[in-house]
Amino acid sequence: MYKRMHKIKKLQKGNFHDIEDTILIERPITIKINENSVVTIICLPKDLKELTIGFLYTTGFIDSINEIKNIEVNSIENEVSIFVDDLNKTTIENFNSSTYNRIIKTSCGIPSIWRDLILNSIDKPEEQFNNIKLTSDLIFNSIVKMQKETSLFKETGGCHGAALFNFQGKLLEIFEDIGRHNAIDKVIGSALIKNIELKETFLCSTGRLTGDSVLKAARSKIPILASISAPIESGIRIAFNYNITLIGFVRGSKMNIYTHPDRIVI
Repeated sequence: MYKRMHKIKKLQKGNFHDIEDTILIERPITIKINENSVVTIICLPKDLKELTIGFLYTTGFIDSINEIKNIEVNSIENEVSIFVDDLNKTTIENFNSSTYNRIIKTSCGIPSIWRDLILNSIDKPEEQFNNIKLTSDLIFNSIVKMQKETSLFKETGGCHGAALFNFQGKLLEIFEDIGRHNAIDKVIGSALIKNIELKETFLCSTGRLTGDSVLKAARSKIPILASISAPIESGIRIAFNYNITLIGFVRGSKMNIYTHPDRIVI
């Protein structure tokens, strides 16, 4: 269960009304690799297979979905178990034993140990990105499509959305979560399951363009990341270094392009 009804008293136009409101539920989901607990993610407890695969890929635990031999989702125990053959990059000794560093919260980005892991797994910037040209209208229309399809946000106002599009503007994947980074992981995880070539897509988000979000795009070789929200300095710096076009404040017919603007044409 990821949502429930809650009785509230609503004040509207000077009068109180007794109504029921939809409330989202967050849960701590523990990811295990070969029976070793690796991380606990606070998230919306749905689409957990996609979330797990996306998280393991964007953080560099796996380089390909083919490395996963089996995945088991236990919704009762709030656990997802992954089984792989090669433990070189998935042993617990690779990580700080601090409990804090093993918990990913919805309210902030990932701890520095995870950020370092992603950085170590990213290849050099993609030079072929320089040949990509997308129209501004395609970006505008894609953001509108994402907003129309984020039904949980419309119902509750309590979650973020992320969507993946091809260069023709076709919506390929869309997911929602309480955490903006979780929504991105779900989109990427689903794309990996379906063998979508990520470097031939662009990513849209409702969340702030933080360094963590941009790192996930860089790790996935996604050349363009756009959001209705603002970037922060770490996101701009990482986007510039990894040859990613970073676009914020996509609203109506306006957008701010912060890095590598030559990919966007009118």
